[in-house]
Amino acid sequence: MAVRVTQNMLNRNMLRNLYNSMGNMDKLQEQLSSGKKVSKPSDDPVIVTRGMFYRSSLIENDQFAKNTTEALNWLDATDQALDEVGNVYKRVQELVVASGNGTLSNDDLKMMAMEIAELKNHLGNIANQTVNGRYIFAGTDSTRPPYDTASGQFTNTNSSLIRLEISENTYVPININAQNVFNNPAGNNIFTLLDNIVTELNNGNAATAYTDQLKQQADFVLTERAALGARVNRLELVEDRLSKSEVSITGLMSKNEDADIAEVITQLKAQENVHRAALSAGARIIQPSLVDFLR
Repeated sequence: MAVRVTQNMLNRNMLRNLYNSMGNMDKLQEQLSSGKKVSKPSDDPVIVTRGMFYRSSLIENDQFAKNTTEALNWLDATDQALDEVGNVYKRVQELVVASGNGTLSNDDLKMMAMEIAELKNHLGNIANQTVNGRYIFAGTDSTRPPYDTASGQFTNTNSSLIRLEISENTYVPININAQNVFNNPAGNNIFTLLDNIVTELNNGNAATAYTDQLKQQADFVLTERAALGARVNRLELVEDRLSKSEVSITGLMSKNEDADIAEVITQLKAQENVHRAALSAGARIIQPSLVDFLR
């Protein structure tokens, strides 16, 4: 049995097809103007879900990269400070050994004492080195200066490590145990040791008895620097990996979301042709009016 097609049905079908054609053109024009495949989740839930995952991964990777940069800044500043500490210890050792020369006068020994006193002050400045307003030799108590300039002593006893997350569930310490640097193996504060050396020299006595303590303390500094260097090498590898991961994730996100502009333009041109054909066909379908017959 044949289905009776009325003029109204033809009109409705024509309008529905025109609306669909316009909708397709609108979608393609949106892709062309935004450069994205989708503009709302309903366009393609899979693409949107993947995009959210890639963005989350990119944010996480960016935070790890920032942590790694901060860690390297701390370690670089610490290494430079330890290099200065090593130079101070070396110079003090030279003066202490030289003080054993029996030909030196009391004035010579006092001049040595004055130089060591200045080196002590310089060592105090190094001990209060900061990065971004935080003291690098103060353990986790990094808001208070570890070296008390008033008393001339290293008063901090905090040996805890500050750790930053450089990848998921992977933490690295960004500071060192400063007690190994500013306290000698005998348990005496290095600044106290320097005070004792200055006192001996000012009293006209050689300070060679402190040579072994100074050497041991210098060895501790070298050990800390070696461990620090290994940590820096590891962080530089992590920094390189995170940089490559950022490029990779960004590429995947672009491939997932970005529209192929050349393809979109081609589809838009084709859709425009379809739309023009639909309009032309629709003009023939619309029922002629009485005026058309009176022409």
